[in-house]
Amino acid sequence: MIRKFKAQDAKVVMQIWLKGNVEAHDFVPREYWASQYHLVQQQLLQADIYVYEQEKEIQGFAGMVGDYLAGIFVDGKYRSMGIGKSLLEHIKKIHPMFSLRVYQKNERAVDFYLREGLLVVSEGVDEDTAETEYTMQWNKK
Repeated sequence: MIRKFKAQDAKVVMQIWLKGNVEAHDFVPREYWASQYHLVQQQLLQADIYVYEQEKEIQGFAGMVGDYLAGIFVDGKYRSMGIGKSLLEHIKKIHPMFSLRVYQKNERAVDFYLREGLLVVSEGVDEDTAETEYTMQWNKK
């Protein structure tokens, strides 16, 4: 089931966020993600967060800031089970148009978003990590 984030979800959501970033972005030093932890924790309160929960366990989440998809994160033991796709479909129902940024080297995520109908609209460099990233966009047709 997908539901809105509650304050008591913060600890689990942040654990999934940190572990997911470290695992998906092995080309970025782990210390970078650790240094962003408290900032992201504060930003949760300003974002629209949707959690995927089964049997009272949060297995993944997606965060939106306006029409920007800040990320989809799925706990490692639940990846490739359709949770990310379910979260993305939920976002598509609410937002007829949105964008996101994804590191070019995160091929698994790039492939996922392309497969789900998003398009690469530009390429740039993330100033914090000096890594190439794509801006991708979804437009409901």
